[in-house]
Amino acid sequence: MADKSATVAKKLLYWLVVGSRGGANRARILMLLKERPMNTQQISDALALDYKTVQHHLDLLKKNTLLDNVGEGYGKGYTLSPDMEAMADELPKLFKIRKK
Repeated sequence: MADKSATVAKKLLYWLVVGSRGGANRARILMLLKERPMNTQQISDALALDYKTVQHHLDLLKKNTLLDNVGEGYGKGYTLSPDMEAMADELPKLFKIRKK
């Protein structure tokens, strides 16, 4: 059962990064959060992306259970969910596919 769940999660990650608009930015956000938790403003500054754009991608990643919240309120941060942590090694590969 765990193998089936992992396969579904990888397909979801592939779709979010490679198969849809904005995938490159989502991959960049996930790779950044792999290093340490950050809030929306920190991500926006680090990636030179508009705050609202980052917020949109974070909402999408959170909705698809790839991120968890750290803290609450305006300054809340984000970190990779345990499911995403397990797939974090896939990110550089998917990012390369996305760039082609």
